[in-house]
Amino acid sequence: MPAPQLLVLFGSQTGTAQDEAERLGREAWRRRLDCRVQALDSYSVANLIREPLVIFVCATTGQGDPPDNMKNFWRFIFRKSLLSTSLCQMDFAVLGLGDSSYAKFNFVAKKLHRRLLQLGGNALLPPCLGDDQHELGPDAAIDPWSRDLWEKIMGLYPVPLDFPEIPPGVPLPSRYIFEILQDVTSIGAEELNITSSAPQGPPSELQPFLAPVVTNQRVTGPRHFQDVRLIEFDITDSNISFAAGDVVLILPSNSEAHTQQFCQVLCLDPNQIFMLKPREPGVPGPPGLPQPCTVWHLVSQYLDIASVPRRSFFELLACLSPHVLEREKLLEFSSARGQEELWEYCNRPRRTILEQVPFLQTTFWTSSLGSDHGPSPLLPPYWRLQILVAVVEYKTRLKDPRRGLCSSWLASLDPGQAGPVRVPLWVRPGSLVFPKTLDTPIIMVGPGTGVAPFRAAIQERVAHGQTGNFLFFGCRQRDQDFYWQTEWQELEKKGCLTLVTAFSREQEQKVHVQHRLRELGPLVWELLDLRGAYFYLAGNAKCMPTDVAEALISIFQEEGKLSNADAAAYLARLQHTLRFQTETWA
Repeated sequence: MPAPQLLVLFGSQTGTAQDEAERLGREAWRRRLDCRVQALDSYSVANLIREPLVIFVCATTGQGDPPDNMKNFWRFIFRKSLLSTSLCQMDFAVLGLGDSSYAKFNFVAKKLHRRLLQLGGNALLPPCLGDDQHELGPDAAIDPWSRDLWEKIMGLYPVPLDFPEIPPGVPLPSRYIFEILQDVTSIGAEELNITSSAPQGPPSELQPFLAPVVTNQRVTGPRHFQDVRLIEFDITDSNISFAAGDVVLILPSNSEAHTQQFCQVLCLDPNQIFMLKPREPGVPGPPGLPQPCTVWHLVSQYLDIASVPRRSFFELLACLSPHVLEREKLLEFSSARGQEELWEYCNRPRRTILEQVPFLQTTFWTSSLGSDHGPSPLLPPYWRLQILVAVVEYKTRLKDPRRGLCSSWLASLDPGQAGPVRVPLWVRPGSLVFPKTLDTPIIMVGPGTGVAPFRAAIQERVAHGQTGNFLFFGCRQRDQDFYWQTEWQELEKKGCLTLVTAFSREQEQKVHVQHRLRELGPLVWELLDLRGAYFYLAGNAKCMPTDVAEALISIFQEEGKLSNADAAAYLARLQHTLRFQTETWA
């Protein structure tokens, strides 16, 4: 049987699912399989009934939600009108990317796999469930799964013997032709203008709003180890609307020093103008990249040259290296057997890219409107938007300290300089959903910068007369990193907020938010079991979510007199009904 055309469809929020989908596409081409790789929402889903072989690569975001670029597909595939035989001609496989610190780990991949079976599809393998929390990342699950997948596909659709597999290290054809424009006299200045005009509708990734920075203030004390900034933007006339828990997305810029270094290393003229032309007809150009474009704009605004390189980076470099030993090492880094060594060499010290690079990814920040712009700051219209940013900087065994691209860039912005400082941003719904009923209490656990989404929620609820607000806040020391201390205490005096604090470094034995939850176990149980409260958790994903979940199960056992199994089932029901929601980050 001749091999059919393979279709790889991806739903990606931060670029990882897209990277994995493109890697599968390259592996297909090396096996001489004709393959297309496409974002789910850019594919005409009505054509799915005619596809014989499809691999779905999809991430799970928030509370079990699909990524933005597969939401239209998601709504279509779950139409009740679709017949149970709609996909009976299709062989498929589902690769999921998720984070096991979330309750609905890889929910999208699991649900999609079940739905495709309901529509008559034939599953080649059980779904792959990649986990960001694994020390080797999602590839720890993907590598053995993909090996089995290719064995299955090649067994069903063998390639003729006179078409041998293209070995790793041999370059595949590029998707685009890089055309340097020698004669640029006919190009007007407006064609090279990278500043977005005012959007006609709500701002988006392809047309963000250039928001002026109003204030950029450090909110941690001078003795605190970390620089945390409260940054405020003017969003007047932006068409941005949002609610508590929504997410602000920001497109950062690479530093001038990094951009110059990149151009020098690759001997690029930053002022050179070029165009990217697709090698095959029907292939769209890179989204958001102006055509024509300068090298400086490409490097400073579009390529993520300061990121830790993905595994695919080394795979591509191996195709370009002229040195045998170097190429062998690069191929080892890009292979399944070389992942532990790659982690030690690249991920642990957080090495950055200096050569061939991926696109810049947007950075997500939870919005937090302040209370100093009138009596009801969270009632429309909104004129100011605030984010709480912990500037990332730490040392590894490498000489230069590692710095977070977006946080360092934001911290460097000076609104007092001549001319407005503008940041490209837009807003999308967040993963936290708050109850609308006035009498429903909410319990919020937000240590450190995890408190940011709860500030917006509390202000909005107070503005609407909702008083059942219980905030558990933790930090190191009350005089160094007690964010919005005065604001919380004023709300406490007015009877609008119950504040419980945990200052971990102010006594010999550390005290964290989970300890305060256990101390107030009777109150927590009453709020959840008798008053129908919602429970929210935001902050670092490393240990805190597990510690808080264990504290809740302990409370359910002690106060609710439940067995360990029943207490775990009680927590699972809260998660299933969205009365327990989390927003965590690594």
